Amino acid sequence: MFKNERSVRIEWGDCDPADIVFYPRYFTFFDASTGALFEAMGYTLRYIRDELNDVGFPMVDTRSQFFKPSKYGDNVTIESEFTEVGRASFGVRHRLFNEGCLAVECTEKRVWACHNAEGVLKAKPIPDEIKMKMMRRSEKQESKNKGQ
Repeated sequence: MFKNERSVRIEWGDCDPADIVFYPRYFTFFDASTGALFEAMGYTLRYIRDELNDVGFPMVDTRSQFFKPSKYGDNVTIESEFTEVGRASFGVRHRLFNEGCLAVECTEKRVWACHNAEGVLKAKPIPDEIKMKMMRRSEKQESKNKGQ
C-alpha cells in the first residue's frame, strides 16, 4: 500500500507544563499526515473539494498507543501508510519515530464523503483512480525495493 514520510519539529505550543507533547497534539500531527499522504499521491484537499466536489475523508475511528514521550525541540518522523482500502472507507497507520525509536502508533478509519442533494454528509465510493493509487506502492517504496 502507498506510504509517505514527513518530518515534524516539536514546538513549544505542542507541549504541556511537563515539557512533553500534550497527547491531543499527536492527533493533529496525524491528521496532517493523512493529508500529506494524499498530497504525495497528487491529490490535495482543494482538488478533492473543488474538482471532485467531495468533502474529503472524515474520521470514524482512531486509536493510539504511546511508547515514548517527545519534547520541545525534538525532530520526529511520521511514517503514514494505507492499511486497507474498501469501497468507501480506508485505514491509515501512522508511526511516529523519535531518535529512531517508535514513540507513538496510531490507526485511523476514515470514509470518503460528499454532501447529498439535501446537503447531508454521506459516505460514497472512493474514486477508482484514487483507490488504485492508494493500493499501489509509492515511488519511494519502489526505489527502496530495487536497491535491495
